[in-house]
Amino acid sequence: MKKKLVELLICPHCLPEEYALSADILQESDGDIETGTLKCPHCAARFPITEGVALLDPFGTDEQQMAANKYETDEVVSSYLWSHYGELLGDDQASQAYSVWAAKIKAQEGIALDAGAAVGRYAFETTVCCDFVIGVDTSRAFIRTARHLMRERRLVVPLKDEGLLRREVTVCLPETWRSDKVEFLVANALALPFRKKTFSLFSSLNLVDKVPSPMGHLREMNRVTRDRNAQFLLSDPFSWSTDVAPVEEWLGGKLEGRYAGRGLANISALLSDSRGELVPAWQVSVPGEVWWKIRTHSNHYELIRSRYIHACR
Repeated sequence: MKKKLVELLICPHCLPEEYALSADILQESDGDIETGTLKCPHCAARFPITEGVALLDPFGTDEQQMAANKYETDEVVSSYLWSHYGELLGDDQASQAYSVWAAKIKAQEGIALDAGAAVGRYAFETTVCCDFVIGVDTSRAFIRTARHLMRERRLVVPLKDEGLLRREVTVCLPETWRSDKVEFLVANALALPFRKKTFSLFSSLNLVDKVPSPMGHLREMNRVTRDRNAQFLLSDPFSWSTDVAPVEEWLGGKLEGRYAGRGLANISALLSDSRGELVPAWQVSVPGEVWWKIRTHSNHYELIRSRYIHACR
């Protein structure tokens, strides 16, 4: 973890109170903390930094639960690497989604946060339009992979062909994507370890239907995003599922109740409501949509329509 990030971090256990974390550094190299501990002076919580990866998810301490998480497997990491970087490989099956999303953000001073960053594509691409970018995800395997790309700028990826057959491709980051302007942390979108009003850009791509409290995610977005000169990009397929969140937590996909109807319309209304929870109100763009793909093997792809909005204030 880049050492300069310490000044931005607060204890996610103590929210909504904000207590700065201090760093006990055991090993440091070229401004990166390789091994150490982040400590809260209030609740005494300790968050390890291991092999450069800071573990700041207050809900992600159960090792058995982590081991059972599909997002920690090599096969899923490989699928997401193709989904993020297949376009760079010239794969004619690749999605153009990340290029479409990146084109929606206007250049702006300040720090960006990519919530649900996975293996890092959007965070890397955002380095061209702001001062610094932080990508967060609950998957340790995703964050380790993103940090490997950050440090080495290339990665050999074994793609599943069929059964036990694999073929290797090499992902190389474009020179315009700056490794010195990005960092990746294990953190939770429902309890972000950052001070309020820290970020001028916030992105949430294919995440809001994957968290136990979608409204909690939007509240956290609003807490850490600036009141003025800020942008928010949300894209999602709205695949609501009771495996992730109870129906009463959904922000759409229901026939009745406060959030009856479609999720994107409801979130747009929440953002633009000048007397609602997400004030100051946002100016929301006309919705768009983009097709996003996940590759399982050479003969199997999952095609997902992700609908998006870009908002400013």
